[in-house]
Amino acid sequence: MSDLFQRGSRRDLFRHAVGEWVERLMLQAEERVAPGKWHRPPGALPEVALAAACTRCDACINACPAQALMRVPVEGGLAAGTPYLDPRLQPCLVCADMPCAAACPTDALTVPETGWAGLRLAEVTFVPERCVTFEGIACGVCAASCPVGESALMMDEGGHPVLRREGCVGCGICVRACITSPSSFELTETER
Repeated sequence: MSDLFQRGSRRDLFRHAVGEWVERLMLQAEERVAPGKWHRPPGALPEVALAAACTRCDACINACPAQALMRVPVEGGLAAGTPYLDPRLQPCLVCADMPCAAACPTDALTVPETGWAGLRLAEVTFVPERCVTFEGIACGVCAASCPVGESALMMDEGGHPVLRREGCVGCGICVRACITSPSSFELTETER
């Protein structure tokens, strides 16, 4: 902090302090809106904006061909009634036309101009210690089930899964398709 004060003015110090305060305030607001972290449908606004824009009309839920969308329960705070995914129960099918986002009458969900490119519903992590291919058992169910294909998940020359983070959309299909228990793939909420 002393470097900042020495390099800049009191105004710079004030801006820095206010910036940190606003950031903490936004995190607290987001925690009130969504006390639990939810896997949101494609094209969703950030939590606070989603809770404000969503009318809870269920248009997105009704448009989902996989019936993967559900409403946040009452315990979800201000986010109650907004759409979310639980990929462990029913993963997103990565529909090319994103019917859930297209059905939204507000801007709570929108179909991104770039489609699925760069979009991430959740973070997927591969846990090789659980994977049967490292025990000499041929598998490949995860790669065969991936709707994105080799740009997200493929098998290497040794028959082991290779997860490519830059291509993975975090749909959760590999988590559910994996034959190991617990799954060799883990899903966590993505930072928005």
